[in-house]
Amino acid sequence: MKFRTEIDIPRGAVEIDHQSELVLIGSCFSEEISAKFDYFKFSAFTNPFGILFNPVSINNAVKHCVEGRTFDPSDLYFHQNKWMSLYHHGSFDHSDPEKVLTLINRNIRKGQEAFQNATHVIITLGTSWVYRFRSNGNIVGNCHKIPQKEFTKELLSSEEIHANLKNMVSLIRKVNSNCTFLFTVSPVRHLKDGFIENTLSKALLQKAVHELKKESEINYFPSYEIMVDDLRDYRFYKQDLVHPNEMAVDYIWELFKKSWISESAKKDMIEIEGIQKSLAHKPFDRDSKEHQKFLLQLQGKIQNLKKRLPGVEFDAPPQSNHWVP
Repeated sequence: MKFRTEIDIPRGAVEIDHQSELVLIGSCFSEEISAKFDYFKFSAFTNPFGILFNPVSINNAVKHCVEGRTFDPSDLYFHQNKWMSLYHHGSFDHSDPEKVLTLINRNIRKGQEAFQNATHVIITLGTSWVYRFRSNGNIVGNCHKIPQKEFTKELLSSEEIHANLKNMVSLIRKVNSNCTFLFTVSPVRHLKDGFIENTLSKALLQKAVHELKKESEINYFPSYEIMVDDLRDYRFYKQDLVHPNEMAVDYIWELFKKSWISESAKKDMIEIEGIQKSLAHKPFDRDSKEHQKFLLQLQGKIQNLKKRLPGVEFDAPPQSNHWVP
């Protein structure tokens, strides 16, 4: 008997290895996957505007980065003693507007370079629901705890979503014709919108991506489908019953790895994970001969790996007095 439905995921169009240059943009699930890439020492640039959920805001971020459109003081909003951009995540907020602008514009410059050099652009869509700021009519990326009466809430149509997805692909291809596009729908459930509303929201995202797939050379990875149709159990959620827990993220990552990571990179990942675990090791006596021998062997492993993968860097173990990476 079978007790679960496994999803058949085809091999990636252009596999990812440690020479790949990745850009991840979108919802908080993109941060989860980015953390995996970071742990295994892939080159990845993530969310230049911070976490964004809806296609309009993601398209806006792509446009600013690709075209190098910087922000000035008139683009900021002051609320609760902080300056902020309504198009960015709250992590950019600060009491000093110059610091906000410096961080925003630095990320735009980094994003411009990242999109130009990317081999893969991974876009994670979170919701079709958007908030429009009443004072100027613009759709925002984050409401920053501004009173709800200042916004109207709307549901994007699949046609509007499709237009935004098509535009971001077109913008990036103008500066980088060779990169591979991979879309996914976030497995995070936006239950604050309502159960029915969340289901409708995800369906509209899926429809728009698959309509785009008919006319453009893009790829789709079924993160949302894995969560709701394969795992399909509350034990795979965090206590909020909204976000996938560590076990679920690891499972989705394993399927992603199987589909999109090259065989040679998978072998490197085994070696890298061994080094990462060794670096996290806490010795009983860090000054002992045994531990110093352990560190020497670890340094040798890192040096050998770096000969094969020159861009890989590791942090020194916190318990080491002398470390030559």
